[in-house]
Amino acid sequence: MRPTAIATLGILLRLVRDTVLDPREGAATVLAFAPPRQALWLMFALVIVLTIMMVQLGELMVAPLPDGDVLLPGIQLGMIQAVILFVVMHAIHHIGQIFGGTGQFAESMLLVIWLQFIMLCLQVVQFVALILAPPLALVVTLMAVGLVFWLLVNFIATLHGFQSLGRVCVMVILSTVGIAFLVSLVLAVLGVSIPEGYV
Repeated sequence: MRPTAIATLGILLRLVRDTVLDPREGAATVLAFAPPRQALWLMFALVIVLTIMMVQLGELMVAPLPDGDVLLPGIQLGMIQAVILFVVMHAIHHIGQIFGGTGQFAESMLLVIWLQFIMLCLQVVQFVALILAPPLALVVTLMAVGLVFWLLVNFIATLHGFQSLGRVCVMVILSTVGIAFLVSLVLAVLGVSIPEGYV
């Protein structure tokens, strides 16, 4: 890895830390980058690839490498992740606007990609906990779930200019049910089944 890449990773990790400590300020900082649409789609593809790698690495930690083709499960995971993120991006954008939000789709896309990157960092922490102190891994996982929900609520509030986090919490919970149904429907139409252990 080149020094410039290491420096960039350091900046990203510091921004992850700052976002966890102050989600709304972190979201505002990320939105200020305003990358072009083409760069957004490249970032979208990158987080999907990284997510697949992390999921399969986690599976290798608890089970031996299976015989046969491992490419197809990877492709399925990629399709599932792409569908989920794409639906969530549109849901955050359109549902937020229904409630009077002002955020744009490109901004919604950027924040979802950033949230996914933070989730990848949390997965690394989970893996370390699983190796060093397996009983602690479950606690880390539960804390990670709560943190991701809290970040999502603050990201949506920042994106759409909402002041009430309680209102956003209710909106997220209700929307999650509809999103889960829609994702399941889309995956069924595509003929893709969710691999065991992915959710």
